[in-house]
Amino acid sequence: MCAATSGYQGKSVLVIDHAPKAAAKIRISGGGKCNFTNLDVSPSHYLCQNPHFVKSALSRYPSAAFIELVERHGLEYEQRELGKLFCKERASDLIQILRTECDWAGVEVMTHCAIDQVAFTNQQYLISTSHGEFTADKLVVATGALSFPKLKASGIGYEIAKQFGLNVIPTSPGLVPLVFEGKWQERIAALSGLALDVNVSCGTHAFKEAILFTHTGLSGPGILQISNYWQLGKTIEIDLLPGLVVVEELKVLKKSGQPVQKWLNQYWPKRFTQAWLEWFPIENQLSNVPDEMLIDYAHQLTHWTLYPSDTAGYDKAEVTLGGVDTDEVSSKTFEAKKQPGLYFIGEVLDVTGHLGGYNFQWAWASGVACGLAL
Repeated sequence: MCAATSGYQGKSVLVIDHAPKAAAKIRISGGGKCNFTNLDVSPSHYLCQNPHFVKSALSRYPSAAFIELVERHGLEYEQRELGKLFCKERASDLIQILRTECDWAGVEVMTHCAIDQVAFTNQQYLISTSHGEFTADKLVVATGALSFPKLKASGIGYEIAKQFGLNVIPTSPGLVPLVFEGKWQERIAALSGLALDVNVSCGTHAFKEAILFTHTGLSGPGILQISNYWQLGKTIEIDLLPGLVVVEELKVLKKSGQPVQKWLNQYWPKRFTQAWLEWFPIENQLSNVPDEMLIDYAHQLTHWTLYPSDTAGYDKAEVTLGGVDTDEVSSKTFEAKKQPGLYFIGEVLDVTGHLGGYNFQWAWASGVACGLAL
């Protein structure tokens, strides 16, 4: 996005990528269909130490602008839950659009090109690579972050930032499954493959989305979202029956004499109901159960507290939290404040979007803002 935008401004642009193919992360995202933006994008969908930083770029290049671009190229896409937009056929169709834009803008893309060193002398950047040396008046670092090392992800962007004296906020995996140890790992693994629609919370943050049981712990959209806010030693809470006033439902059940198991099976897969009643037993007929116990049981169902042991790491993380401190760069041009001609865009910055196309929208918006400023 940045290269094409800059090329259209009449600039001579070279994109250097050490990976064998450009845009590998687009190709595998969204199950191969790439959730490329969202109909509802606002600064509240982003984590950043300076929450105002994202406002300028997002307002100047909203999701509607990117949708217009892909429609102009005839990309067929589909809308899914919560405003998410995906390619209808395959993510490579989107890559082709970006490559076409770069071609039209006269951009040269060089893959298989490893960067050895970056230097700044005589007001110019000298980039030493496996394909020789290149000089440029301006250098844009759009290297992404540490997630998906199999796709050649690296921390080179952070190294360049530190080399020029910029602060880097410590990084950690984001939008990532959570893993468990001991008893709960065994219990969850036994339910591997099951999904539930729940409300997951950590501290003051909550997401009403599905969770998925896996062999090592919990995944699915709700868990990936909350992982951005979870830290080692913290708990997560799960409301297993969102939208229900559970204590009132249990009192009605008590009067009606209907079995608890049958009632829970309306909302959950039977395997989960069975497991839950083994973990947290209660009489199947509630007629002899005192109301105080019903209140406690309702709380258990709506505040299921779990202690993850860790995240599944960068291998499974969709994004990286932290990165180049946004106080170090201009929110309008993305130029480093202490280093003329050096720019940082996209995920290498300390900006992380929620799940749902927000990280791609940040890539498009920051790329365009920077491309116009070069």
